[in-house]
Amino acid sequence: MTSKPEPWYIHAALYVVIVILIGVLIKVAIIDPKNVVESEKFFKNESRLRMENIKQAEILWEQKHKSYTDNLDSLVNFIKYDTKVQELINSFDTVIQRSLNPFTALSDGEFVPESLYKTPKSLADYILEIDTSTNIDTVTNRYGRIKRIDTTIVLGKRYFLKDPDGYGTVGSLFDDALKNTASWE
Repeated sequence: MTSKPEPWYIHAALYVVIVILIGVLIKVAIIDPKNVVESEKFFKNESRLRMENIKQAEILWEQKHKSYTDNLDSLVNFIKYDTKVQELINSFDTVIQRSLNPFTALSDGEFVPESLYKTPKSLADYILEIDTSTNIDTVTNRYGRIKRIDTTIVLGKRYFLKDPDGYGTVGSLFDDALKNTASWE
């Protein structure tokens, strides 16, 4: 009893299926992870540039107002409309032959103040907080009786900026040594 050989088109179909599966495997195992790594690298770099610009804006705000702010709207309006900030952005140092603009250009090549609101990956707001310290002092007379209680509240001597996507932080609410220091520096 002899068996009949299988038709050639069954083998051809199996070879086509194997080639398609190899192509899908290459796409899933090599190409897609490469794209994910590239986009993650872009988001990290872009977010850190934005956080660096928020840090520079906070420094300029503190120089003018003697305290930091936790309001991104106020910070962006300060950058856009304050004359001293605009003069600094547009100024040029002729001695060292470079711009005195404290803000870093983003990945697309220019600095846009509205970019400071949102993170590039999830489009969530940056987390910006300032410290609040309360000092309570009791004033007594010479007989030990309480005359008054003085309470002093100090706002904005330190700030903390955090990326909700996890790409870093700037500053600290508790340590003066970490003021204006980025976690990636």
